[in-house]
Amino acid sequence: MIRWEQVEVAYNGRRVLGPVTVEAGDGEWLGLIGPNGAGKSTMLKSAVGLVEHRGTVKVRNGNRRPGLDIAWMSQRPAMPENMTVSEYVMLGRSPHIGYLSSEGPRDRAVVADALERLALTDLAGRTLSTLSGGEAQRAVLARAVAQEAPVLLLDEPTASLDLGHAVEVLEVVEDLRRDGGLTVVTAIHDLTLAARFCDRLVLVSGGEVVAEGPVGSVLTETVLQPHYGGAVSVVEGPDGPAVLPRRIGS
Repeated sequence: MIRWEQVEVAYNGRRVLGPVTVEAGDGEWLGLIGPNGAGKSTMLKSAVGLVEHRGTVKVRNGNRRPGLDIAWMSQRPAMPENMTVSEYVMLGRSPHIGYLSSEGPRDRAVVADALERLALTDLAGRTLSTLSGGEAQRAVLARAVAQEAPVLLLDEPTASLDLGHAVEVLEVVEDLRRDGGLTVVTAIHDLTLAARFCDRLVLVSGGEVVAEGPVGSVLTETVLQPHYGGAVSVVEGPDGPAVLPRRIGS
């Protein structure tokens, strides 16, 4: 479980988020949706200490364990060009290894599993500079997976991925959630993918939570159009709602 309690963030005296109170329960997949600049990424960053904030972020019983209680996948991570994929994914084990120790059999097994889950085994020896955008995105997720934290925060995990690979990556996250009771919170722009994978959605706009609830109650034209400039249509598909772009003025 992770809970943001009255969290508020300001940059140079200008409030960009909150105060917001949002909770994701154990094993739940919560999707954060909203237009660009709404505050979704800022909300995630507040949980991992990347931005100063008021309010509190609690994980499970409230006793925070930095590096161990939350795994974080940034939208624009630092990726050293000469580091191999395997070495990069091993960085996810750093909180478990410590500064004065080296990786052991357990750490290597976890990394190997993460590489396999993200279809990166054949790329393990490649340097990060040689990866395509989609391959690099999968490496970043593999690093987060290798951390084995009970809460996984993902900031646009399908960026740079074509639709097929985007679905594959989200399926991996779903498998991890189902098998290990992982709590997942994802900032995501693709509303149709959000509908397919998230249990519940929080719509953030102007730094505030403007709608929250089951997918079907949030992904409606009435709820979405005021915050997306009227440029969306919602149709019911065989697997749930699909959100389509619409030409403004058409």
